[in-house]
Amino acid sequence: MKVLVIGSGGREHALVRKIKASKHVDSVYVIAGNDAMQKEATIVAIEESNHDAIVQFCLDEAIDYVVIGPEQPLIDGLADLLQSKNIKVFGPNQKAAQMEGSKAFAKELMKKYQIPTATYQTIENKQEALDYLETHKAPIVIKYDGLAAGKGVIVAMTDEEAMEAVQTFYEEGNVKVVFEEYLEGEEFSLMVFVNDDFCIPFDTIAQDHKRAFDGDLGPNTGGMGAYCPVSHISDETLERTYEEIVYPTVKAMHEEGLNYFGLLYVGAIVTSDGPKVIEYNARFGDPECQVLLTRLESDFMDILEALENKKSIDLVWKNKTICGVVLASKGYPGSYEKGHLVKGYDFQEHYFVSALKQTDEGFVTNGGRVMIALGEGESLQEAQSNAYLNVKAIDCEGLFYRNDIGNKGL
Repeated sequence: MKVLVIGSGGREHALVRKIKASKHVDSVYVIAGNDAMQKEATIVAIEESNHDAIVQFCLDEAIDYVVIGPEQPLIDGLADLLQSKNIKVFGPNQKAAQMEGSKAFAKELMKKYQIPTATYQTIENKQEALDYLETHKAPIVIKYDGLAAGKGVIVAMTDEEAMEAVQTFYEEGNVKVVFEEYLEGEEFSLMVFVNDDFCIPFDTIAQDHKRAFDGDLGPNTGGMGAYCPVSHISDETLERTYEEIVYPTVKAMHEEGLNYFGLLYVGAIVTSDGPKVIEYNARFGDPECQVLLTRLESDFMDILEALENKKSIDLVWKNKTICGVVLASKGYPGSYEKGHLVKGYDFQEHYFVSALKQTDEGFVTNGGRVMIALGEGESLQEAQSNAYLNVKAIDCEGLFYRNDIGNKGL
């Protein structure tokens, strides 16, 4: 079987490695990939946004399966285009990808089908938003309706931060912005394989660290690290999440005719009233994907085949804890420099790479989140310790990282 992975980040690096390990797969291609993937896949020099060229490549190379990693191609309808040419694709169609592409769409679906989430208001006008803040004081969560690469959410802890968020989001004029009640509690990420009205939820969860700095301080990012399993969130909570959120969401998407085929990410929070949805994504979380797929022993293509045929399959996990620490460019998620030399990386298996470029001098930084260092262990403490040993093996003055990934579980 020939498989093409779409994307160029750490999540796609993890998907490439996992798919390459499948007994069904002869060759893996990646568009557009990054230089660190060259030993695990054939890197194809086509832009992710050039959908016609991607389809043509699939037809020319007789690609059997396309796995779409990032959200943008899904929201832009790449899955629809591939399916129209009878190319198998793992990733939801354009209509279904609104689960991530529009915060307002997702909130309306949750409201209609009584799926537990924060109370909210969608506002399209700056003055109305400012008036709303007069009666809805901080802390408050303010979300840009569309895609913003994990940075379109502002958790305003003060009224000043809330006002600032309004000024930022409505800068260009009238846009949809969702204002949500602030929920207090422990967050976790649950991945679910979905085929319309059928699903295979992961029976293990990961915990992401969204804020840039230690102690959950600083701006929201795309994610600064993750670990799995999360043993301090109980099986009972997980069971409630399946019963009250996962299965009702899958049923709701089916009722709405979304015909969802792909991975649904449920970002949830454990509140005093039980688990509630913070957000949905139409693809694997990043960096949760990297730790979850490292722990997953099941053959990835076996799972996709079971999903396609709507057959239950037991997911098999390593009896280990995995911890991953993101190394990001100084200044991220704001402006940052590229081109810093990275020493210590030489295609080792305990790293997944998001943004490294190979030059005559060696690898240099080429993005915001640059790589994730993984550690494995019998306990979270051991996994965390091993992850930080691998962080410290990387020498680069242009990078920073958090020192407390996994602490919540200790």
